[in-house]
Amino acid sequence: MANAYTPGLKVLPLTLINKKRMLPIPGKVLVEVGKEVDAMDIVAEAKLPGKVFSVNVANRLGIDPSEVKKFMLKREGDEVKKGELIAESKSFLKFLRTQIQSPITGTIDTISDITGQVLFREPPKSLPLKAYINGKVVKVEENFGVEVETDGSFIQGIFGVGGETNGEIRVAVDTPDEELLPEHIKDTDKGKIIIGGRHAGIEAIKKGIKCGVNAIVVGGIHDKDLRQLLGYDIGVAVTGTEHIGITIIVTEGFGQIKMADYTFKLLKAREGEKASVSGATQIRAGVMRPEIIICGAPTKINATRKVETRTWMEIGDRVRIIREPYFGLIGKVSNLPPEPTMIPTESKVRVLEVELDGDRKVIVPRANVEILEE
Repeated sequence: MANAYTPGLKVLPLTLINKKRMLPIPGKVLVEVGKEVDAMDIVAEAKLPGKVFSVNVANRLGIDPSEVKKFMLKREGDEVKKGELIAESKSFLKFLRTQIQSPITGTIDTISDITGQVLFREPPKSLPLKAYINGKVVKVEENFGVEVETDGSFIQGIFGVGGETNGEIRVAVDTPDEELLPEHIKDTDKGKIIIGGRHAGIEAIKKGIKCGVNAIVVGGIHDKDLRQLLGYDIGVAVTGTEHIGITIIVTEGFGQIKMADYTFKLLKAREGEKASVSGATQIRAGVMRPEIIICGAPTKINATRKVETRTWMEIGDRVRIIREPYFGLIGKVSNLPPEPTMIPTESKVRVLEVELDGDRKVIVPRANVEILEE
């Protein structure tokens, strides 16, 4: 049978999921190999150094830098509170003394007898790292993090914004072709992962933010709504660090595009269960997709665990077209011609035939599709 390599989005009812959880700087790992963890458990922690503030004590006291330590009331390493007296000039008359207070609450980091500067440092800030998914710790990388492994459903989106979050799944629409409207989102949806159909407009997203929804998953979104939400255009960059009060995952593409039936069916089958989601997307070298992870085996549908991913495309595979004029359409590979074919741009490329809904068949370059793994 003819086949061809192509990248693809994964929609897997049951597979082995392995997530690396790593600190950006060295810290302390808090769990051991074999430990069962919850998504919200902290598995590692680092301390971010506090901000540094400087005060030119020599200049303010009118003394030589080499004399600064003689006038200091505190020493290096001492803790201080904001407004606490840390240095003063010497005079018999109190009202003629110059006094210097600490600008922050923290510690005295350095007293320089060369520059006359005193450096203050705020207390370190904790940087906790959560497990993100329920599972077992299978590997520990000392001082940096862990690998957590579990069986579960794994769904990749095509684009997303917002960071990692968790919540209970609620399917807010009846069909994958139904638009997610503001009235579909309730006050009781605080902390939940809301599943829509073909599209979510800016008003529905704002309603989700107002109600405290953790994430919205839909088939499509308009770029103008995304621009209004973020306040800027997203170029070729990495998303996932936006602070917009919600995470959004688009499963199909930009515009009003029906969510794939099997994606909607899988999410519907796992309604009421806890999911871990991330909107982080990278659309340049080192592609990273937004994701939805539901730990454990589904109980409402039959699913066989899938571990290995096929790296080629065959006749009968379901694919998504990712370029115009058929962008976002989903169909089945019906033919894989081996010879290069002339396309409207007058280039000769390898193509494939895709059978769309309604038995319509189109010819597209192989580079313009991606496999939808089921």
